Amino acid sequence: MTGVVTAFLAALLWFAPAAPAAATGYVEPPALAEDVAAGRLPPIAERLPREPAVVDLAAAGQEPGQYGGVLPMIMGRDKDTRQMVVYGYARLVGYRPKTFELVPDILKAVEVEDDRVFTFTLREGHRWSDGAPFTTEDFRYFWEDVANDEHLSPTGPPSELMVDGEKPKVEILSPTVVRYSWSRPNPEFLPALAGARPLYLYRPAHYLKKVHARYCEPAELEKLVKDGHQRNWAALHNKLDNMYKFDNPALPTLQPWMVVTEPPSDRFVYRRNPYYHRVDPEGRQLPYIDEVDFQIAAPGLIPAKTGAGESALQARYLSFDDYTFLRQSETRSGYETYLWRTAYGAHLALYPNLNAEDPVWRELMRDTRFRHALSLAINRHEINEVNYFGLALDGNDTVLPGSPLYRDGLRERWATYDPAKADALLDEIGLTGRDGRGVRLLPDGRPAEIVVETAGESSEQTDVLELVHDSWMAVGIKLYSRPIQRTVFRNRVFAGKTLMSISKGLENGLPTADTSPQEFAPTDQNQYMWPKWGQYYQTGGKAGAPPDLPEAQRLMELYRSWRHAGSRDERTRIWGEMLGIWSEQTYTIGLVAGVLQPVVVDLELHNVPVQGVYAWDPGAHFGIYRPDTFFFGPARPRTPESVLTAAVRSRR
Repeated sequence: MTGVVTAFLAALLWFAPAAPAAATGYVEPPALAEDVAAGRLPPIAERLPREPAVVDLAAAGQEPGQYGGVLPMIMGRDKDTRQMVVYGYARLVGYRPKTFELVPDILKAVEVEDDRVFTFTLREGHRWSDGAPFTTEDFRYFWEDVANDEHLSPTGPPSELMVDGEKPKVEILSPTVVRYSWSRPNPEFLPALAGARPLYLYRPAHYLKKVHARYCEPAELEKLVKDGHQRNWAALHNKLDNMYKFDNPALPTLQPWMVVTEPPSDRFVYRRNPYYHRVDPEGRQLPYIDEVDFQIAAPGLIPAKTGAGESALQARYLSFDDYTFLRQSETRSGYETYLWRTAYGAHLALYPNLNAEDPVWRELMRDTRFRHALSLAINRHEINEVNYFGLALDGNDTVLPGSPLYRDGLRERWATYDPAKADALLDEIGLTGRDGRGVRLLPDGRPAEIVVETAGESSEQTDVLELVHDSWMAVGIKLYSRPIQRTVFRNRVFAGKTLMSISKGLENGLPTADTSPQEFAPTDQNQYMWPKWGQYYQTGGKAGAPPDLPEAQRLMELYRSWRHAGSRDERTRIWGEMLGIWSEQTYTIGLVAGVLQPVVVDLELHNVPVQGVYAWDPGAHFGIYRPDTFFFGPARPRTPESVLTAAVRSRR
């Protein structure tokens, strides 16, 4: 986007004009009528922004809905309460389905000049869920009192706001206009605001000032810290300021539903936000559904509970190997099972830890020949046939064929099954000695036994690892799998104690030249192949370690060049070089991609697309399809089988 006119016209493709609602009057949700009548809430015209976002249902292939109902879903842990922020998908700017264009949402308008100057206009009269005004004071508070407060943000502002070490110039131009500017382009700025885990530029200042040292009397603040069982005021502020975690019912929100349950709990309840900023073309304030309930269950039980009809909308904790069972239970439990395409670069990938603590293993993991050997020794065709009925896409962890950046050979490089070549590479490295089991010996005499750690939430990963075990054993590498709790899993990877892990591959397998290539460079601690290098970038060098391999350093140079590129042709060229390095170096060992995601939808739940893309970024899973427009009504006719299985035929 290069100007306010462009941004506004793009918004019209997604949001209908406000005239229909203004002409007919707004429709009060029945669930709030009693509170309005009793004076506990103002009437709807006073709760909505002066110009609410009017959702164009027709453009999304949806129908006008009706109010009411409780949407039950099943989650595997307390921390999954954050999924309501993902699914709710109220963002300053958001992606449109199918085209993935960025358009204003919470914002009324966006003006962009040369990817350097971003001027945001808020909706006049927009309010937080507690009724307090949402204004540029909330943006000022975040920038001055959170992002630049050494107690709350010891590493400084978020990396997305830093351009080669330069902070943005933040100007509060009025109660509804704020501007961010840099001397160089920041093309990642708007996508960061639209992400599944968005960059938050604002905070509810009226709520958090009560626990900030700059605004609270010392004696009063000391009492609040003590009552909150925290070590200091910064810890208390950070505990309450958890907009993404979504586990503090007192924290005002702009999402369609508000959390009303404090953890820990075996059931989390989310009720409609009475001040939500979207309406449908007939003036009904969204969301249509009054309440969303998360039932917490052991992850292994979630497919069975879903099949029993305990969830009206479920994809999380379901995998393709649940598909047959789910289809068999449809008639009894009154739902349909859709198949959405996934957009990961690899559905599953192995992550050799180049920052491993063990010096012998660290040297091996950094040896490109070793990574090539491990990749060549994997029979991906067998994994595809045994676990995914041959419907997945064999190959490494890289962009998918649907991406305009895809080139023939990227997925196949070092990913064909060639145990003889793998054997030769391992011999070339010097791993020629073997023990009585045929397991190769490391330079220090230990057996070459690799423990692959998993987050332990699904048997799918361990099932796949059993097949990898057999093919690796044939070339003298012994594999063990170790499922552990997710938080422990991540901490072990970050500390370098994990030699190798298994997880999803690249989040966005369908990038364009204008998509940030940051996943292909050491930019994030959550990149399990180089967590310390990613942490170094995220913290501006205050933690972690800088990349010390030439190819990884080159990826960082290219990533920075992409951020400064002045044309799409230049960004395309940079992407091409990065993809070439990535595929040649095999930093992650992709197994299969394009695995289909089962999505269970109750027959009485309307406006959920039969065919969709299930992706974290871009898309926020259900979020891009706007669950605030889903509604309960009479049972729908069952979808024809040919439509339900269309994704199988078009998976590539």
